[in-house]
Amino acid sequence: MTLDELERQALERPAALHELSSRLVFGEGHPDARLMLIGEAPGEEEDQSGRPFVGRAGQLLDRVLASVGLDRDDLYITNMVKYRPPGNRNPRPEEIAASEPVLLAQIRLIRPQIIGTLGNVPSQHFLGSKDGITRTHGQWFDWHGIRVFPLFHPAYLLRNPSRERGGPKWQTWQDMQELVRVLDSLPPKGPVAPIDTAQQEGLF
Repeated sequence: MTLDELERQALERPAALHELSSRLVFGEGHPDARLMLIGEAPGEEEDQSGRPFVGRAGQLLDRVLASVGLDRDDLYITNMVKYRPPGNRNPRPEEIAASEPVLLAQIRLIRPQIIGTLGNVPSQHFLGSKDGITRTHGQWFDWHGIRVFPLFHPAYLLRNPSRERGGPKWQTWQDMQELVRVLDSLPPKGPVAPIDTAQQEGLF
C-alpha cells in the first residue's frame, strides 16, 4: 500500500467519525521522513484547505522548525484524527480509536525514526500516560522502537506568548535544539524490512 492508496481508504469514515467535518485532512510531507509530527485534529483553516497546520498555529510551527534548520517539506506532519471536531473540541476517545488504524498505517509506511507529539492528546496517547505536556515535553520515550519526543502544541504557544526565560517559548527552543541534536546523531534509515502479519499485529 502507498500513502495515496491509504488516503483514498481514509475517505471511507467509520460511524464514530460521522459527527466530524466531511473534509479529510490526511497529512503531508516527505514519504520517507525521519521525523513525523503528530497533532490531535484539524482546525477550521485546516478543514477548509485540506492541509494540516496551515492556520496561525501552523505558521508558528513553521517558524519554530526554521529556527533550528528544519523544513516541513523534509518532515511528515499529520494529526491523530483526520477530520475536524465540531467547534475545534478535543477528539473523543472513540474518535481517536476509530482514527487509529489510518495513523498506524501512516507510521508503518513512513517508518519515522522520531515521532514528535504536539500537545497533550497525542502525547498521552503514545505514552499511555495521563501526565500533561508540561511534565513530559522535552523528554525521550520509546514506542515500539521509535523515539517519541513530546512538544508543546503551537496553539499553546500562541496563548502563552511570553518569551521570558523558563516560559513555554523558551522551553520549546530548548526542546527543539535537543530534538535536532538527536535527529542528527541517528544513522540513515535502512531499507524497508518486510513485516509479517503476526509481527505487525503484535506491534500495532
